[in-house]
Amino acid sequence: MALSTTGRAQTVASAVVPSKEEHAKRVATFQAELNAEYKDPARSPLPAPARSSFTSLPFFPVNYAACVETRFVRDSSQAPFEMQTSNGRKPLYRKYGEVHFRYNGQPQHLTVYQSLDLLRTKEYKDYLVVPFTDQTNGHSSYGGGRYIDLRIGQIKNGQLVLDFNCAYNPFCAYSSAYSCPIPPAENRLQVAIEAGVKSDH
Repeated sequence: MALSTTGRAQTVASAVVPSKEEHAKRVATFQAELNAEYKDPARSPLPAPARSSFTSLPFFPVNYAACVETRFVRDSSQAPFEMQTSNGRKPLYRKYGEVHFRYNGQPQHLTVYQSLDLLRTKEYKDYLVVPFTDQTNGHSSYGGGRYIDLRIGQIKNGQLVLDFNCAYNPFCAYSSAYSCPIPPAENRLQVAIEAGVKSDH
């Protein structure tokens, strides 16, 4: 399974952080769409017994400070590489660039990746992903890290809004039947990002 094939890109589509009110609406839309996906038998990673009683994923409270304006640096110089996954599968990805930002007053950076499998598809060829871990993993969020989906068109003049409220769990958090990429070492943040999907446990 690719890192994302569901069209779950974050809803912030400009390089400027939206107002607090607009942001709350966009996060509510994201959460509603994600819950609908998990309820749908055709798309849900949940086993049938869990899906039958499913009402909503657990989310952190909406965190406006976790919607950050970043500086995007394009980097296509590196060769494709085999991404490590939860079951040993090694799909090919390439580094697309980096985002640089501040969180809680501290400088941070994350690498943005592009799946070579999705690159060959018409519908998802402009998809990017940021797999990451932070200091909530294994505590209030899933221990294996979380993902944020993006589209290339969200990058405007070297700027990108990265909304951690749109961070979601890999499917293998719900079923061992899935193969999920493991966030690479360079994407392990040393701050707690209390936004997005929480742990079910």
